[in-house]
Order: sequence, then structure tokens, then C-alpha cells
Amino acid sequence: MHGWNDFSDNSNFHFHDFPTPFYDLNQNELPVSSDNTVSRHASNKFPLHLIESLFEVLINLEEPISELLNSLSLIARRVVVVHDPLMAFVAKEASSIPNGDSYCFNVCSAFGLLYFKWVSLGCSYSIPNIQTLCEYLTADDHLSKIDGSFPDAFLALIASQMEFQQFDVGELHNTCYPLESKFIDLLGQEPFLAQDHRQWALGPLNVVTVDSTESSESRHECLVWLDSQPKNSVIYVAFGATITLSHEEIMELATGLEHSEQRFIWVLRETDRADAFVDGGEACNIELPEGYEERMEGIGMIVRDWAPQIEILAHPSTGGFLSHCGWNSCMESLTMGVPIAAWPMHSDQPWNTVLVTDVLKVGLVVKEWESRSEVISSTMIESAVKKLMVSEDGHEMRERAEQLGVDVRSSVISEDGSSNAELNSFIAHISRP
Repeated sequence: MHGWNDFSDNSNFHFHDFPTPFYDLNQNELPVSSDNTVSRHASNKFPLHLIESLFEVLINLEEPISELLNSLSLIARRVVVVHDPLMAFVAKEASSIPNGDSYCFNVCSAFGLLYFKWVSLGCSYSIPNIQTLCEYLTADDHLSKIDGSFPDAFLALIASQMEFQQFDVGELHNTCYPLESKFIDLLGQEPFLAQDHRQWALGPLNVVTVDSTESSESRHECLVWLDSQPKNSVIYVAFGATITLSHEEIMELATGLEHSEQRFIWVLRETDRADAFVDGGEACNIELPEGYEERMEGIGMIVRDWAPQIEILAHPSTGGFLSHCGWNSCMESLTMGVPIAAWPMHSDQPWNTVLVTDVLKVGLVVKEWESRSEVISSTMIESAVKKLMVSEDGHEMRERAEQLGVDVRSSVISEDGSSNAELNSFIAHISRP
């Protein structure tokens, strides 16, 4: 786990195992997108197979969580529950014990959360005298960039949990003021924040003092390779743990990277090359252009297993990140001062793309969200990579990203940093008499 100190005293941490139901994916139909195609070939890459299993887990966890909270209530002065928005039912359970508090931990950007809440209000709320997100998104060109990013099944899952958020005492956000001060402040205004709720922006919740060049026998081979590359010369390519690219997309991406003539590290893991629901879950054999890895030797590195993403982004040789723009990846990249080439594929990723490219101006768009049903060409990928890595515009993005990274890290590291202050405020709040 990133940031976990194996030598620290963890004696105060105790883990409780909940019984989880067996869920046989093979007994269910293949997950399909709105255009009835299997996930690997769908225009929206959302992992639909997770939805049905999540509903099953929610049903089976209510009673054991209630039992645990009641047992803790008897031995603790206060029981503090921090939950994901998709597990909001635990807020009601926490409110049922006399010394229980619950807090929703929002794992998306403040920008994205504000947009989602604004849409749930019918896109009709505005705040006078300032340029708000609501005003910004009124323009059709921005709305089209983030429309339709969640499948109906996932929206139904969110809706099933929204009623329970009334039992929360407050909200936590994995973001910080240097990144999203305007949007964090707007979330604290009515009607976006429930009455009497408080909020804290505690992010980034990742490692902000990584030394990716530290000598160690256990260092990943890609970090050793980065040591021999010029500063800011390598673009890191990774699409998270749930994204599955089609064969056509992999071929176009491979060709685009080659023709860009830029150094790269490409994480091409199991999720990128297999349907977990085809042939009993066996991986599909990936096909790269003939002789590709031989031609790319010394120029690019393909990593076929887990890669130390934070350490790669922190390495001085890394100058860009070709990403799906999941919020964790955005936070890690911007914390390390690395600009982003955005290729959004589902969920909050289109929202984050707008934030990174249009608001913060620390990145560019590789593939527009409204073109998600099309296979992006290698020419477009080549152009985007070159623009980010070697153009004057890319250089300016990198300078802004580097300064933003300094500010984000300072918010956590500095004694008077905003995230440090927010964390201290939250701890004081839950430790109150």
C-alpha cells in the first residue's frame, strides 16, 4: 500500500472481517453497455459487472455492521464511522447508537461532486456575483463533455443510498484548496451541503514526499530505467485498475506512441487485455504491432504487471501522464507536478478532464468525451503526446503543473498548510468532549 510505513507502530489498528456472500459472475449475463456490447468493446468502459454484486453486498452487510457498531458503542466514548457514498446505509446505523457519528468520504473531485449535486437539483440553482460552476456548465460545449458518463444501473445504486446521507454529521473530501478552493467553498453553501453538516478537504491522501530515485534493491525495474532518461522526457501511460481497452484501441495507442518518437512507460495489465467474463475468465492474448517491443527497446518500456505509479510520477524523468483521469490518478499526478493528457472513459473521468484541462489548465484532451463511441486514431494520439511533451504549450502546462504540485504538497507538509489545518480541525471535532 502506498504510504504505509512497515516500521510504524500499528498496534492501535484492528481489523474486523465481515461475512460477504459468494457471488458467481459466471451465473449472470455478460455486462453490457447501453449499446449492448460487451465491456471490452463498449464505448463506455464502466465496469458494469460490479453493480449487481454491490447490491448483493449492501443487503448482506446491514445486520453485521449494526452488530459491530452496537458492540463498539458499549466500550468507546464515541464511535466515528467514515463511509463511501455507495455505503451510506451505515450512516443510519451509526445514528441509531447514542454516541455514533458518521461522515461521508467523497472520493471524487469537488468539481465533479458539485456538478453531480447541481444536476440532481435540476440544473437550476445559481449563486450571484461569482462565476460559479453552474454558470460555467451552462454552455453546451462544456455540458457535452461530461454528459452520460454513468450507466443507469450505477445511478440507481447511488439513488438507493442518497436517502441515508441525511444521517451524516459531515463530509470529507479527497481534495485540497490549492486545487479546488472555489468548488470546495461552493459545496459548503446551501443547497449543496445539508443543514448543520460540516465539511473538510483533507487531500491529497497519497504520499507527497516520495523519493523515486532512492537506492534500493527492491526498486521496480521501471524506476531503474527512468534513472537513465533525461529530465521530463518520459510520458507515463496507464488507465487504472478497471479499464479494458479493445484490440483496436491498443493497436492505435501503440502506433501513436511509436510515431510520437517520445520515451514512454506503458502499463498494459491484465485489465487492459482481457474480458474477465469470456472463456471462464482466461486472458485474451494481446497483439501489438509486429516487432513493436523490439523497435521500442530503449525508447519505451511496457509493464505487464503492477507498477509503482506514485514513484513513477514523482521521478524527475517523468514529464507527462496519459491517463483516463480517474480522480486518484489526477490527484497523484498533480501532487507530483505532472501535466495530464486526458482520455476519459467513464464515471467522473469526463468531469475531471474538464477540471484539469479547462479550469486548471495543466493538461490537454487526447479524446473528447463526446467522441467516446469512436476509436481514436494513432495520429490523434501522436499529436497529443507531442503537444504535451515537446511543444511550447506543453512546456507551459508543465510549469503550471509543477507550481501546482508545490502548492498541493505544501498544503499537507507545511504546518500551516490548508490540508494539514483541515485534518487537525476534523480530529479536534471527532475528539470533542
